[in-house]
Formats: sequence, C-alpha cells, structure tokens
Amino acid sequence: MKVTHYPGYPFPLGATWDGQGVNFALYSENATAIELCLFSSDDENVESARIRVKEQTHHIWHTYVPGLGPGQLYGYRVYGPYEPQAGHRFNPNKLLIDPYAKAISGTIDWDNALFGYEMGHPDEDQSFSDQDSAPFIPKSVVIDPRFDWEGDKLPRIAYHRSIIYETHVKGFTQLHPGIPEDIRGTYAAIAHPVTIQYLKELGITAIELMPVHHFVTDKFLHDKNLTNYWGYNTIGFFAPDVRYSSQGHRGEQVYEFKNMVKELHKVGIEVILDVVYNHTAEGNHLGPTLSFRGIDNLSYYRLTDDKRFYMDYTGTGNTLNAMMPNVLRLIMDSLRYWVLEMHVDGFRFDLAASLARELHEVDRLGSFFDIIHQDPVISQAKLIAEPWDIGEGGYQVGNFPPGWAEWNGKYRDCMRDYWRGAESMLGEFALRFTGSPDLYADNNRQPTASVNFITAHDGFTLRDLVSYNEKHNEANGEGNNDGENHNRSWNCGVEGDTSDAAVLALRQRQVRNFLTTLFLSQGVPMIVAGDELGRTQKGNNNAYCQDNEISWVDWQGADTDLLTYTKKLIHFCKRHPVFNRRNWFKGQPIKGIGLEDIAWFKPDGTEMSDENWNQDFAKSLGIFLNGKGLRHVGPKGEHIIDDNFFLIFNAHHDSLTFKLPPLKFGRRWTTVLDMARNFLEETGPVFSAGKIVQVEGRSVLLLKEPMK
Repeated sequence: MKVTHYPGYPFPLGATWDGQGVNFALYSENATAIELCLFSSDDENVESARIRVKEQTHHIWHTYVPGLGPGQLYGYRVYGPYEPQAGHRFNPNKLLIDPYAKAISGTIDWDNALFGYEMGHPDEDQSFSDQDSAPFIPKSVVIDPRFDWEGDKLPRIAYHRSIIYETHVKGFTQLHPGIPEDIRGTYAAIAHPVTIQYLKELGITAIELMPVHHFVTDKFLHDKNLTNYWGYNTIGFFAPDVRYSSQGHRGEQVYEFKNMVKELHKVGIEVILDVVYNHTAEGNHLGPTLSFRGIDNLSYYRLTDDKRFYMDYTGTGNTLNAMMPNVLRLIMDSLRYWVLEMHVDGFRFDLAASLARELHEVDRLGSFFDIIHQDPVISQAKLIAEPWDIGEGGYQVGNFPPGWAEWNGKYRDCMRDYWRGAESMLGEFALRFTGSPDLYADNNRQPTASVNFITAHDGFTLRDLVSYNEKHNEANGEGNNDGENHNRSWNCGVEGDTSDAAVLALRQRQVRNFLTTLFLSQGVPMIVAGDELGRTQKGNNNAYCQDNEISWVDWQGADTDLLTYTKKLIHFCKRHPVFNRRNWFKGQPIKGIGLEDIAWFKPDGTEMSDENWNQDFAKSLGIFLNGKGLRHVGPKGEHIIDDNFFLIFNAHHDSLTFKLPPLKFGRRWTTVLDMARNFLEETGPVFSAGKIVQVEGRSVLLLKEPMK
C-alpha cells in the first residue's frame, strides 16, 4: 500500500507522535538504503506498508508519516554490504527493532530466520540468509507519551538515609496471596497497595528493580525450556519489558510502568533500575540479527582486529562500543528518558567497568563518565556501579569517580569471612564497618559511596549462605558447572535442609548476625527481596534461568520471626543517625568533649593497639560510637547528635567475657540488642561502666547510653 510521507526530522531519534502523525528517525552510518515497514493493527505479521526512507542528516535517516498514531507497529529493513570480515552485517531480509523504540510488542519466536546467516552452513556467519525474519520478531510500537503524573515529585532521598531493596518485578509478586492473580508478576502488582504497604512497613527507601528494559531469552535457554529470568540481555533500552505488563502490549506497558513509579513515589519510595548498557542480546558472531547488528554493526559494537569477531568484556558475546558518539548518545538519551519521562530516581549499572574502557584499559575518567557528569539531568540521579567486568583489569572497586556509589564486593567478602570464622584480620573488618575509607576517602568520596551488601541476586540467598557449603545448580541444565564456586559460605555443620535443632538455631543466629552487621555499618545498606523472609533457592547460586518457585518469593513459607526482627532493625537504624553518617570518622577527640568519634576495644576493656589489628585469630572486638561526633547538620542547619553506642562483635564459636569501657566513655549502658537472645528493644538490662558482660559465641551485643 502506498503511504504519504514527508522528509521529517532527524531528531528526536525513534518514533515520535505529535498528534497528527509520526516522525521516524534511525541512525546508521554505513547503510546504503533503509525501509520503514508498517504492520497491521489486526495482525502484526501482516505488513501493511513499506516506505523507502530517503532523507539523511548526519547519518540519521528520517521520514514523517501523517495520520499514524499510538499503537502503530513498525520495524526497519536496512541495506548495505554483508562483509563480516570488514565488520558489516547488513541483511534486508531481517526486520529490525528500532533501538529507540519506546515499547516492543512481544517476545521473540525463535526461528532460524532470525539469523543473518544460514544456520548449519559450513561457512557459518560468512554465509548469507535470505529468509524473512518478520514473522518471528516482535515489532516496535509508537506510544502515546501523555500521562497524568498528578504532580509527582522525585523523593530525592539522600544516600545516607537510603536503604535499598533489590527485587524482581515478577519474582517478588508472583506468589503473593494478597495480590489479585491477574496482575501478579507485573508492574501493577508492584504498585498494588498490599505491596506498597509491605515495603513501607519494612522500612526500605528504594527498590532496585532487576532489568526491566525489554530483553531476550537466549535460544540455548529456550531450547532447554528455560528462560532468561534475570533479564540481563537487553534489546530495547527505552522500552519497559512487555512480560511485566498486565494491561497490554501496544504501549500499555509504558502507562503501567509510569503508574507503578507514581504510586511508589506517593509513599516516598524511590525506583532504581538495574541497567545493562554494556552489551546487547545479539551475542557473538553466531548470534541473531535483531537490531543493532543489522542497523550498523560497525557503529555499535567493539570488534577485534579481525572485525568478524567481537570484543567480549561481559561474558555474553559482545560489548557495546561506548567510545562511539552514536552509542554514547544512545546511552545518554536512554538514561535521560527514564529520568524525565518515566520519573525513575537512579540506576545501577551492570558490569560498569566495561563502559569505562578506552581501548583495552579501564579508564576511570573515560568519555562515558565525562558526559554523565556534565549532564544536568543524569548527574542528579543516583548512579551506582557494579564496579567490575570479566576483562583484564576489570575489578575496579573503589576506582569510580566522585558522584558514583559502588556495590562494595570487598564488604561482602569480608563480612562473609568474618562470620564464618575464616582467617581474616580485624583491620579489614574495621575498614568495611566504617564505610571502606581505604577505597573511597582519598578521592573526595564519602562513606555513602559504599553500597554494602551480604547477598545479591547473583549468588546464594542469605538463608542459603548459612545452609550450603557448595552450589547446587543442577536445575540449570549445565551439569552444576555454572555459578561461582567460591561463595565464602558455611552450612553450620550440615549441607542443606536438616531437622537438627542446634544447627537450625545457629543458622538463624548467623542470618541475624549478617543483617545486624549490614545495618550497623556505615555506607548504604542493600538487601535482596526475600532475605528478610528466609527465602531459599535450595542452594542454587545462579538462578538466572529459573522463572519458577526456585526464584520467586515464597510468601506462604515466610519466616515471620525473621521478618519482625528485620523490620525492627531497619527502623531502629533509621532513628539513629550515628549509623548513617555522611562524613568519615576521624578518630580524633571531639572539641569540648575530649572523646573520639570512634574507639576500638579488646575484650579486656583496653583500647586496641596497632598490632592487634593484624591478628587473624582475633574474632572479637568492641566499638564505641560517639553520638556527639557526627560533624554534620540537618536540612535546616540544625546540629545533629545522637545517643552513644557500644557494639560488641563476637565471631568466635564460644562465649567470652567482655569488660565495658571506662567511665569517660559512658556511665550506664542499656542493652538494645542481644543476638544470642534474639532481643531487639531499647529497654534491656543496664550495665555500669567497666562492668563485665557475657557475650555468647557468634553473636552481637549492642548497648546504648542516652543523650544528655
């Protein structure tokens, strides 16, 4: 069918509805011709029109089609050389997803036609496929951007007041009995009053959603009847994934996502997105042609000297080339879109070190960071790095620039080692507990640069961390060869499930030890959805492909005692700014008081000396926190002070006697938390200065001296 169309405009990229028609704009530097394909609203596999896009402005191909509107389905066919050795993989037989699509109509129907070469051909990807992929690939969707935000404002919660809850849209809500079945597993389920009430009562300030950018389930998983549950396989950096939509797939997913954000903001909860800008779902040279590869392979990906192959810093087959201006623009446009149009509050960047790579080295002042820092929108959002990739020199914990927070993998490893009784120095524990000044203090960063965590989606759950010494990933179909082998876990004497009361009691205490240490440490605490409920994956530490009860939160089997404890712990720490410092400890006397802001003690009540820090057999220490040594003011300039606290950590297997500090540190200490007795109140037994207290093995004791 012949369709009227005009030259249109090069910006904005993507498909933009203006109320009278749609402007289409696509970047491709090396294409020789481009066709815009429109599809029927009744049957998305029926092509209703094909338009030759003739206008070009600075490698952006553009046209305007009057009369089109929201819900219109479209895709592109891009012409050019098919020369893999030169980095070109154009194939007009492949319908391509718009990189700037704001919505995508569905999921891939895996077929050999999706590959640019002939599957099974002896020349592999150097052969050429003439099969049409249109029937098997979802279509890009024109959306209506209008939405009533009802005056929505970003909560803008300061890092030092933040508590992050990492969760999965589907896994968190799929089994919740209080959520209507027809919306479970969707954005609407996250926005449901039952969910929001739970999050508020728990006390978290931000949910960090695992990837919601439209992603692809890899063919090798599909062929094994598994799925890419985690979603780290993006193909649409502007499109909320359609699988989490309860309302439809022609743009309704955008509305539903926005409504979720609005409802969370109403109660002061931020939304952070886990984003994957380091690679795409097209994989290596033998992967499918879905979008970028067919639009302009050479302009989007990092290629080796032999341009047939891809640089792979991500373990997924390819790496986006953030050195290319068009890729940088794509990433920045995407980030800006999610902030301005979708109202999200921040981002956690998967394998962020790969984005910083200039040539083969990680450059902490690479162009990616430069552009983010000068951007007036993105620079104001929360920016959290997973500070590593799999390439050489890719472990960059502590090396990201000011303005960034980082998942602190060293915190995780240290605390796991400490509580399982591994050989570890108290000096390492002290550094991690105080916000890791060795990593962040020397480059004008604060303790809040450290996002502290014990567990994350990748690895054991907290319950499994204390229940398994070995991974048990048989359900993944890879012979238990996938997943991390060195988990720093301890099963407390029995591998997996047990009815041994002593083992179960020890595991419960260890879980509480981890949670307590996490929330009492300086930095930004992050917990994983379900850890507060005792969720187990039965020892699977790599459940990326398990879209089932292995990964979903089991609300019916929740450990309600643990949930109650976690709620109390979170709200207690939120009430006391001494555990949420904005500035570093100085270890120097406070003017007018004569006491340090922090002091460290041995069990005999004397302060730690330099040599004490490097004794790997020492598993116990006391910490004095001075509530008058916070050195910062509140939002109205008021001086912030708090109670004094004395913490005793005992990771030894046996109980010990601990002498409380002398009178100058505190006259009367009230027990706030006694892990051995599962006690968390602010009205416990009282001890005087210098008193001998009994601290049970593998437990925490927290004492408070109220402000005067």
